[in-house]
Amino acid sequence: MGCCESIFLTETHPEKLQPQQPAPPYVAVEPPPLLPPAVGPEPTQLGEMVSTFSEFSFSDLKAATDNFNSNFIVSESSEKALNIVYKGRLHNRKWIAVKKFSNVAWPDAKQFVEEASGVGKLRHPRFANLIGYCCDGDERLLVAEYMPNDTLAKHLFHWENQTIEWAMRLRVAYYIAEALEYCTTKGRALYHDLNAYRVLFDEGGDPRLSCFGLMKNSRDGRVTPESVIYSFGTVLLDLLSGKHIPPSHRVQALDLIRGKNIILLMDSHLEGKFSTEDATVVVNLASQCLQYEPRDRPNTEELVSTLAPLQTKADVPSYVMLGMKKQEDAPAAPVAPAAPVAPQRPLSSMGEACSRMDLTAIHQTLVMTHYKDDEGTNELSFQEWTQQMRDMLEARKRGDFAFRDKNFKAAIDCYSQFIDVGTMVSPTVFARRSLCHLLCDQPDAALRDAMQAQCVHPDWPTAFYMQSVALAKLDMQKDAIDMLNEAAALEEKRQRGGR
Repeated sequence: MGCCESIFLTETHPEKLQPQQPAPPYVAVEPPPLLPPAVGPEPTQLGEMVSTFSEFSFSDLKAATDNFNSNFIVSESSEKALNIVYKGRLHNRKWIAVKKFSNVAWPDAKQFVEEASGVGKLRHPRFANLIGYCCDGDERLLVAEYMPNDTLAKHLFHWENQTIEWAMRLRVAYYIAEALEYCTTKGRALYHDLNAYRVLFDEGGDPRLSCFGLMKNSRDGRVTPESVIYSFGTVLLDLLSGKHIPPSHRVQALDLIRGKNIILLMDSHLEGKFSTEDATVVVNLASQCLQYEPRDRPNTEELVSTLAPLQTKADVPSYVMLGMKKQEDAPAAPVAPAAPVAPQRPLSSMGEACSRMDLTAIHQTLVMTHYKDDEGTNELSFQEWTQQMRDMLEARKRGDFAFRDKNFKAAIDCYSQFIDVGTMVSPTVFARRSLCHLLCDQPDAALRDAMQAQCVHPDWPTAFYMQSVALAKLDMQKDAIDMLNEAAALEEKRQRGGR
């Protein structure tokens, strides 16, 4: 707890970093009687429209999420997080996002209902609005509008097909500023943990701010309106650089800003595709937001007025700028994997493909999962803005394009360039190169890469699945089955939340 508090203070309150008194131990008490919700007093039946804020029963949300199936998890941190977000579908076919809190997150049931009801009164097109809650015994859940097109973090840091163009980045910044300004006018200026993972994209590709960050827990005592502005400044840095800049390197980023080294700060994928004049405005705004003294930071109204004149493509829909098709509804619910006949445990779609040695299906799975399992294996640093690092990342990007286009020999060459530099390690790159070796009839090399993926990410089921396929190709059937079952056991452990 202490380390987390220190990091938060360093990021949002650099002027207040000082020793804190330990918090008193939590003592379980009988929850007080619940207050009626501020609006929508009757529990919502799953066949009704949910445009107003309502109370949901736990059984209804359990049904909507297929018993909180792990296949329905949409939060970036997956089962590792204490508070998990699931997608769910109501009987009226409307998709929802359901945030399920840990048992200790909101011990005071009365406070939870009051906070949820307060946030539920807010309605704005720049938000993924809160449409309901559940407070049933020890269960605490929030229900929000579902945003089907991923997070800003996914589009900025883990993109595969195209990066976000400059005009869209300006729109993201402007829309977030509008959302924060709306909250301020409604007396809810405190937004918790503002970052690229809190910005979601709706069916039309428009960026929206998650309503979950508006919930204030009694133990969250560090957020101020000025610290929210500081966090907004860090999001501006993400938009400018195209990278997540960890707290330990933000001082160096600020030095670049103060030295007017805008080109070094900017995302290399935007080279020649942005207005230096507009970028200077955004860089200066980020610098103001990240001022050491809170009183020197701008307010939300100033954020909006600074960013509004930069919106030069107001007539272009967001989904066009993001290079996607407009979705009229969220995608169909994922189908839980069926249990195979031979292995000891049920397998995921990846496990099924590996068990029948279907290299085409394995390829499709690795393309779809992108680099989401690499999160945590590398913390991108300021040093990665060097030319050598850019060249290495470009090699990986070329490998990704070749892999997607099924040019497997070219993918091996490009991924090898990335791996040989050695500055970053990526289990996904090793898994992808392993499959390329298999498709080029090189099972020995495939096995080595799959083992390397395991070394980087010891509990990653994909690494074990890829080893099982390589071993089967080498006619080591018993070892292949053992490895397949070990991978399935790791997946089962993930689904129980045990990783």
